Amino acid sequence: MQISEADSPELSWRILRLLNLFRLVVPVGALLLYFTAPHSRFVGAADPLLFVTTAIAYFAAALGSIAALRERALSAPVTTYLPVIADIVAITLLMYASGGAESGLALLLLVPVGGVAMLSSVRAALLTAAGATLALLGGQMAAWTQQGASAIGFAQAGYYGAILFLLAASAAFLAGQLRATEAAVRQREVDLANLSELSEYIVQHLRESIVVIDSTDRIRLINESAREILGPEATPGALVGEISPRLLYLTEQWRREPEGARQNRALFLTSDASREIEAHFAPLGSVRPPPVIAFLEDTSRLAERVQQTKLAALGRLSASIAHEIRNPVGAMSHAAQLLGETADLPAEDRRLTEIITSNAARVSTIVSNVLQLGRREVTRPERVFLGDWSTSFVRELVATLELEADRVTLAVPDVDIEGRVDPSHLRQILWNLCDNALRYSEQTDGHPPVEVRVGRIGAAGRPFVEVADRGPGIPPGSVERIFEPFFTERKGGTGLGLFIARELAQCNGAVLVYEPRGGGGSIFRVVFSDPQRWEL
Repeated sequence: MQISEADSPELSWRILRLLNLFRLVVPVGALLLYFTAPHSRFVGAADPLLFVTTAIAYFAAALGSIAALRERALSAPVTTYLPVIADIVAITLLMYASGGAESGLALLLLVPVGGVAMLSSVRAALLTAAGATLALLGGQMAAWTQQGASAIGFAQAGYYGAILFLLAASAAFLAGQLRATEAAVRQREVDLANLSELSEYIVQHLRESIVVIDSTDRIRLINESAREILGPEATPGALVGEISPRLLYLTEQWRREPEGARQNRALFLTSDASREIEAHFAPLGSVRPPPVIAFLEDTSRLAERVQQTKLAALGRLSASIAHEIRNPVGAMSHAAQLLGETADLPAEDRRLTEIITSNAARVSTIVSNVLQLGRREVTRPERVFLGDWSTSFVRELVATLELEADRVTLAVPDVDIEGRVDPSHLRQILWNLCDNALRYSEQTDGHPPVEVRVGRIGAAGRPFVEVADRGPGIPPGSVERIFEPFFTERKGGTGLGLFIARELAQCNGAVLVYEPRGGGGSIFRVVFSDPQRWEL
């Protein structure tokens, strides 16, 4: 039977290498025993010349077998059975030269017979055992007739033959079981490899962006969608802190929170500050700190679809508002003003007319803002030097609202920072942001100044303008709703200022984001498109 490399190639070659090692050790050991113990009763005593010659020839044959095995130049039957035949002949001659089976050298046949049994079928193993047994009996017969060896050696040769048959049958059976088990293991490995490849394919082609962060804050796994968000440097093994410090901060913050109180969602900007990403965290395993799987969701796309739906509804509503609400409100306001001009009007009634007038003005403001949403798609972007423009804007804001000069401060580290935006839209965005900042900062003792800053976002180089205040800040539960239409926590507010500001920013290719200010207060930042990607 041939060795089936398809069934168990590595096991077969390991057994053959061990057999070749045995073939090297046996002649060397036999020669050492012969020369170091010349008065031994058995080793080479009957025919020293034959013993030494056989050992040397056996050693040379072993070297040839090793060379053939290393090159794998011979076929499986030659590589397996020819050396075993040489083993049987050499060991039989060594046994004969040592006085027959009583020397005990016949036990050396257990190794080659057992080895070939591991590499072949039961039939071939039994055939090999039969050949070895016949060789033992033939050697014992020659030793008895020519050397006068004891007849007891026949019984020992028979015992050795029986052991060889038992060993061959057992080893062949166990080898078959081992090969079947190994085949099953290899099939399981193939299945696992296929499942791994399938899982890898699914993860890489998921529309959901996934990144796995290990306990040392390195990226263990990331798919293409997540790499587009975090940047090309986001590869397995990279430090998260070097790729996205904000994501690392959010991950560490999530880990430090108690399990029952963890907030599984957090917002941060992409590496180029062009998109706002919502991260959902989940633990992997029970080690501390645990590896974390983060699902990254681009909120801009979902928000854009939602906003388009809202704007479509508001657009349809605005036409009705203009005719059905504005005119009656205007009439009521005018009537209240005429009534308020009555000379003998009691103070209580004059107060009522003031309430009517102020609320009518508020309704008119809401109507104007809603109507303005229907006209926001008309955008005329220009190259704007943000430093000079912000200086003019702050000067106009202070003069129009009659503010103290230090009520609004301006920080412009680089006057050459450019942004591409519609100046009228930018004016309305910053006016809404500054108006909110001034109103909320009035709730703080001392009326700290509102700060307008111009700069660039880190390595991305994207220009920005931000408005920072020292007001009470925004409660964590309201952060996700501040840009929704008609949401407000300020008494008398319309809830449309931030909504309109974000809409105007988006139609100019910019993004308006919020973050809490260290030490208290709020920061609203308008991040403009990458100046290197402006369409000329």
